[in-house]
Amino acid sequence: MTSQTLLVLPVGLPWVLAAVFAVLDGRRRWVGRIAAVGLGVSFVSMVALTLRVLRDGPVEVVAGNWPAGVGIVLRADALGVTFAVVSVGVMLVSLLYEVSLGMRSRTFPAVVLFMAAGLTGLFLTGDVFNFYVFFEVSVTAAYVLTSYRERDYQVRAAFIFAIVNLFGSVVFLIAAASLYHVTGSLDMETVAGRLRDTNPNSAITIAAAIFVAFSLKLGLFPFHFWLPAVYVGSHPPVAAILSGALANIGSYGLLRFGGILPEQLALGTYAILILGSASIVYGALQAVSRSDISEVLAYSAIGQAGYILLALGLGGPVGFSAAVIYAVVNSLNKALLFLVAGLRGPLVGAAFAVGALSVAGVPPAVGFVAKIAVFKAALAAGAGGGVAGTVGTVVFVAVIFVGGALSFVYMFQ
Repeated sequence: MTSQTLLVLPVGLPWVLAAVFAVLDGRRRWVGRIAAVGLGVSFVSMVALTLRVLRDGPVEVVAGNWPAGVGIVLRADALGVTFAVVSVGVMLVSLLYEVSLGMRSRTFPAVVLFMAAGLTGLFLTGDVFNFYVFFEVSVTAAYVLTSYRERDYQVRAAFIFAIVNLFGSVVFLIAAASLYHVTGSLDMETVAGRLRDTNPNSAITIAAAIFVAFSLKLGLFPFHFWLPAVYVGSHPPVAAILSGALANIGSYGLLRFGGILPEQLALGTYAILILGSASIVYGALQAVSRSDISEVLAYSAIGQAGYILLALGLGGPVGFSAAVIYAVVNSLNKALLFLVAGLRGPLVGAAFAVGALSVAGVPPAVGFVAKIAVFKAALAAGAGGGVAGTVGTVVFVAVIFVGGALSFVYMFQ
């Protein structure tokens, strides 16, 4: 299979399947099973594409053979395929979980496929406009999922989710329009090159808008106010998808657009470091004070996202790599924990223990590797005379250890 086919298939197949399953009754087990098979094919193609990209480098396709900058550009690089394969994998497992329980909504398979198409397109698009389009597709599907089962508190949570994400969408749309106004292009590679030569004040304003939009999506402090209301009490597969797949929009957006601020301007970096540290401490303290497992996991999501922001703020290749690693590990941890929360049995207990140890960063769990990566980023930033400095390095290392200790407390209290 050609690289171009592998790039188009994970985006196009879920679109087609979502349209078909929208007119079928998803409560019938065979419908859910076929939907899972289709999403499984998309996942396998994403794995193949990921291996191809890691081996041969980025792959690009322009729809309709239009020139780049005119047609829809799909561009698969290491960052995009990493988030795409993790997100599709989380949605596939969540769909299989719901199928095994017995589907209670006729629209669930179609909505999950719809979101899979949106998220995959978002992670693999090469221009800002289509990033926004896929962003809206994903959020629309998520809104339907948050009201799944239509209980009163879920409807209220869906309303809060819709309002917050509408605001985030408007902010990002303003940022996208500003990017086009300043650079004359929406192609991500072109924008990144031209923005370095623009007015620093314009770059800071655009970067601030992008930061707000994606921080809302990720639920970072102080943009977290909506997250507990949406996550707490959600149906396990829905909570797993929201925390393990949809939240990746925030992580990916911050990483993808993180280089948009000119390197000589440190203001944004200091703000990112402070907010990342605040998210770690606030989320951990709130989680420790909760007894309901869904509340613990909701506030844990806020704290764990702070590590991603902290690593990104520390900067450099080590910081960027640490942010990617932590984002991937956090996605898998949250999906696993939300899926098994509330269930009983020895295997369930073992699965929860694995996820809890990973969140706490206890070796040999994969979360330990992620926290060590952030720790190394802090040391590298200090040793290189970067934004952290000697005093900053001590502070950020302390935040990492305190956050890890509190994570162990709230996961095993």
